[in-house]
Formats: sequence, structure tokens, C-alpha cells
Amino acid sequence: MTKNHDAAHGPLQGVKVLDLSVMISGPLAAMMLADQGADVIKVESPGVGDFMRYLGSSKGGMTGIFVNNNRGKRSLVVDLKSPQGIDVLKKLAATADVVIQNFRPGAVERLGIGYEDLKTINPNLIYVSISGYGPDGPDSGHRVYDNVIQAASGLASVQTDPRDGEPALFRTLLCDKVTSLTAAQAISSALYARAAGNAQGQHIVLAMLDAAVAFMWPDSGMDAVLLDDDANRTPTIGQNYGITRLQDGFAAVAVVSDSEFRGLCHTFGRPDLADDERFATMAGRTMNASELVPVMTQLSAQQLTKDFVARAQSFDVPAASVVTLPELPSQPQIVNNKVFVERQHPTAGRVREPRPAARFSETPATVGSFAPTPGEHSDEIVTEIGLDAAALRAAGIIF
Repeated sequence: MTKNHDAAHGPLQGVKVLDLSVMISGPLAAMMLADQGADVIKVESPGVGDFMRYLGSSKGGMTGIFVNNNRGKRSLVVDLKSPQGIDVLKKLAATADVVIQNFRPGAVERLGIGYEDLKTINPNLIYVSISGYGPDGPDSGHRVYDNVIQAASGLASVQTDPRDGEPALFRTLLCDKVTSLTAAQAISSALYARAAGNAQGQHIVLAMLDAAVAFMWPDSGMDAVLLDDDANRTPTIGQNYGITRLQDGFAAVAVVSDSEFRGLCHTFGRPDLADDERFATMAGRTMNASELVPVMTQLSAQQLTKDFVARAQSFDVPAASVVTLPELPSQPQIVNNKVFVERQHPTAGRVREPRPAARFSETPATVGSFAPTPGEHSDEIVTEIGLDAAALRAAGIIF
């Protein structure tokens, strides 16, 4: 048996998860559970299976994006269009703690493997249904990808360029990943509720749209949350974000308090600006921004990146240079935190992966076994539940 031995002592040791999902919103959530010790079985259909196996950079039949979202799992390829394949899944569900699926609303019910179907087999089952817009409503059932939810949730609007009024998309699959994090947290809560006797199993319904709005609203909605007309309106924190252009690069600098502004002035070698009555207070800087910004822009353009960041930090000003992905693994703090793990994949060659971010003192999460090839563990998985692997394979039920 080749379970995720590397995470055998994680906080979720003993939890069994069936991951029926594809792409990222479900698979990444399941991978986080695997990193924390759960036995995760990735269930795929014969043929294409999870499309992430074929998207983007690849080597030896393994894509980088599949590696990044499926490590620590075992793979079962089973024909869910056949009654015998459904029977295999139901037998697995009888032994599982969690099922994750992100089919379009109604699809699993038509297959006979929806929550109500599996609940009768296993009342303790925690069943997670992820969709784009939710199980009902005017947009339910519409096909979505991450960028579509960025637009529908308001996130693209938050990224509007003030210079031309054009909204923009985050160039990362933000909504998919936020949904994954939300799903993983909800699953942990449901497992706790079950262990504490507050519930048996339960159905967790999660829309990418809902997760994206909940993620965006705490700061981006800081003005929109106040509904009365007499509220004192100010820009959101994020609206003030911008990149500082330096002589040879770029940096992000955050100056909020008067002491931080004074530190920035010292960084530029212009301490006199902090004593200028137009800029000495936060209110003054806001009121006189049209005069202050050009001065700061000119001063920034004269700074070398390395020197500027070092000086800013010496004056207790929050600042960091913009780091590119190729530069990231060698950054001193990244090295110190041991963020990345490099290892030799059997077919993809040398790979670099981030370790689980949360560090547990007593039940450590670890980088799990390599993302599986299709059907790599089919025989052992069905054998564990008392089925004849050879017969199922000969009948074209498992692959």
C-alpha cells in the first residue's frame, strides 16, 4: 500500500477523503488535507480525467499545475457511467469521511452519487459540493472559470486602473484558490463538529462566487458596508496601493502613520518634508496629495532598489522590492523559512514545490508523495474495500 506516508503524523491522520473534483477549486482543497495527513483518493473518469493533467508546462507526462494541486493523493480511475463503477464509488463512500465534488449542479444527483444518495450509505459522511454560482438561482448551472468569477464577484472592479477606468483581472487564479481554502477550512470545522458530537455528517455547499465575495469584502467593502448617506466616505486601503518606480526597479512601500512618513523622508534624505505643515499629518498629506505625490515620484526615481529598501527598513518603513518568480526561491527570508522543497520526480524530473504554509508543532504537515499518474493505485484501493481488482479491470470498470 502506497498511502501518503510522508504526512502520516499530520493533524488529519486517519481521515479518508474521496476527491471527485477537477481543475483547482476542489483538488487544491483535497491536497491541503493530504498535506495534513489525510488519505486522499483522487477519483477520475477514464479518458481525459482531470484536464489539469494536460494544461501548461509539462515533462514526462506530468504538468506543473497538476503537480501543484494533487500531491499526496492516490489515484483511482473508475467508469462512473457504468452501474458497476457507481457501486465501486458507493463502497468507497461507505468507508470515507469526506467527499469533495465540483461537478455542475445536478450532475452527481443524475449519477446517483449526490449527498442524499451517499448519506443513506454513510450518515457520518461530510460531503462538499463546489460550484461556480451555487446550486440554484438565475446563474446556477452556467459554466465558469476563475476569471468569470473575478468579474461576477466584483474583484475585477476592485482592480480598476484609476488612470483610465479600465477594470483588470488578477493574473492568478484567485477565486479558485480562495474557494479551495474556504473548502478546506469548512471541512476541518465539519470534522470537529462530528468529533464533538454536534453533528453527524453534513452537506457543505460552496459557491466560488460566495467565497470570492466573502474574501473581497472585509477591506474592499469597507466603504460599501456603511449604508447611511451621512457616512464619512474615504477611499479603501487597497485603492491607495501602487508600485513605486525606482531608478533600476520597483518596490512596494506602505506609509500610513506620521512616523512612517517621517522615516520615508529620511530614507530619501529629505527630512525637511516631514516638517512641512502641508505634509506633517495624515490629514494634511491627504489634502495636499497633488503636491506631495510629484515630489515623492521624483525622489523615488533617483533611488537604487537595493539601497532604497535597506534604508527604508532601517527607518522602520514597510518596504520590499518587487521580486520575480525566478528570484523568489533565493530570497533570504524564503530560504530561512524553508518555503520550497526540491525533489526528483519519477518522470517530471527536478521539481520545486512550496511546503504547507502552516507549521504545526505537534502534528506537522509535510509535502506529500508525488501527484499520482492516472490509475496508479486503482488495484490497491478497490482491494482495500474487498473487491476483486483483476475482475474489475478485466470488465473495464477500473483502469
